[in-house]
Amino acid sequence: MLLSLTLVDYILVDRLELALEPGFTVLTGETGAGKSILLDALGLLLGDRADASVIRAGAQRAEVSAEFSLATSPEVSEWLAHNDLDGGAETLLLRRVVEAGGRSRAYINGSPATLQQLREVGQRLVDIYGQHAHYSLLRPEVQRNMLDAYGGCSELAARTAAAWRAWREAQRRRQEAEQRATAAAGEREALGWLIETLTQLDFQTEQWQTLQEEHKRLAHAAELLSGAQSVIALLDEEGDGVLARLKTARSRVHELSGYDPRLAGSAQMLEEGLIQVQEAVRELNRYAERVELDPDALAAVEARIAQVMGVARRLRCTPEALPQQLEEARQRLAALTAEADPEVLARAEAEAAAAYQGAAAALTACRQAAVGPLSDAVTAAMQRLAMAGGRLEVALNPCGPESGGLETVEFRVAPHPAQELRPLAKTASGGELSRIGLALQTVLAGRSGAPTLIFDEVDAGIGGGVAEIVGRLLAEVARDRQVLCVTHLPQVAARADHHWRVSKTAEGGAARSRIEVLSPAARVDEVARMLGGVQLTELTRRHAREMLQQTE
Repeated sequence: MLLSLTLVDYILVDRLELALEPGFTVLTGETGAGKSILLDALGLLLGDRADASVIRAGAQRAEVSAEFSLATSPEVSEWLAHNDLDGGAETLLLRRVVEAGGRSRAYINGSPATLQQLREVGQRLVDIYGQHAHYSLLRPEVQRNMLDAYGGCSELAARTAAAWRAWREAQRRRQEAEQRATAAAGEREALGWLIETLTQLDFQTEQWQTLQEEHKRLAHAAELLSGAQSVIALLDEEGDGVLARLKTARSRVHELSGYDPRLAGSAQMLEEGLIQVQEAVRELNRYAERVELDPDALAAVEARIAQVMGVARRLRCTPEALPQQLEEARQRLAALTAEADPEVLARAEAEAAAAYQGAAAALTACRQAAVGPLSDAVTAAMQRLAMAGGRLEVALNPCGPESGGLETVEFRVAPHPAQELRPLAKTASGGELSRIGLALQTVLAGRSGAPTLIFDEVDAGIGGGVAEIVGRLLAEVARDRQVLCVTHLPQVAARADHHWRVSKTAEGGAARSRIEVLSPAARVDEVARMLGGVQLTELTRRHAREMLQQTE
């Protein structure tokens, strides 16, 4: 939904800030007052080309910005995220600046954007019905989406588009595999050698620490044996070893503690120390008995370490990384084998093609069931909108496989009984386009299209009872969407929830356009003006009040 619109030095506007509300808003005013300025400004924000003529006389640049709520537009949020333009908020800000030289700059959520990006996001935000470059109903994809929404085919359409992408991806993989077949064969050969080498090595990461410890022990076996024996001799030498000295010290302190009990603690500690040293001597004796000088075992461990280190050097990695290298090589070889296997690739492509054809066929059947009811419903609505005898027909034109299915959707219209059905873009006038758009929105009841609808020239060539019907239908559509309508008809204006008036004034010798939100009293005067002209009478005011009261 459009929340606000700001114009600065744009055509006849020096500065204008408008806050918009949900529901139905009308824009009225005298011919030439500048009602089209708002639509032109929105068109600039939605990607129209710009030139210096939009800059107000005497100003250096023109600027237009608008803020939109994204609360009901998840697809817009997805588009912003996909294009790295997500501002992280629940609103979207579009801004366009036109310099005096004609150069323009565009921004989405404060980030520079291209005109194509403005158009893409704008198509998801605003539908303009009238003689305007952004009249979305003329786009084939919009007509297709409307048919799908009316017929309940949108989910099938999404499935078909996903199946199309999967099919194209399968085709791409096959084609790329064929192109790189020679290079892939060389890589597969290298991977085969690598896998065979590492498999034969039969090495696990935890073995490396064990090998290093075993090598250190075997390499220093003689030193370990002699060292253990020398320590045993030091501790347990007959008459002069540590054990003998501890026993003497223990006995002496024990005797002395008989004279002074305070030495009992020292005696106890010496007793415990003696026990610990005796246990150490026994453990060292057992160790010395087990130590063996085994040159063959040492040579085997050194050979294993050299083997592992040699493979690691060739692969330019650490020994600990070798098992991971083997796993990655196996996975890569499996992927290359699958990609290089013509049967696997052809089968995957055929399966993807079949999935697409199935989804597309179901989508075609759904659309075929919907074209008649939609054509009849819109044709019936056209009869109420000053297009008696006119008709709309939804045509399905077969085409080659596309993401949108096996057919294109085309709205064909005959605004008058004497005319033949022709594509919508080549037939209807601005007012007729607006009314056909209104008829479609009435039939769709909010199921398709942008959250903000703008109708221009919807009242062209109509009046009386038809104008009242148009106003009522616009109000009905506004229950589900935000609707903004430029109108000259009091019957339409009286149905609105909000009423703006555009006027032109002369300030300092220059023309200025002003837009004001009308109070209830001012609204009576504006509707009276639309009924009776410049000279307001009590009769026209009373008639205006009656019209407004009837719509409450």
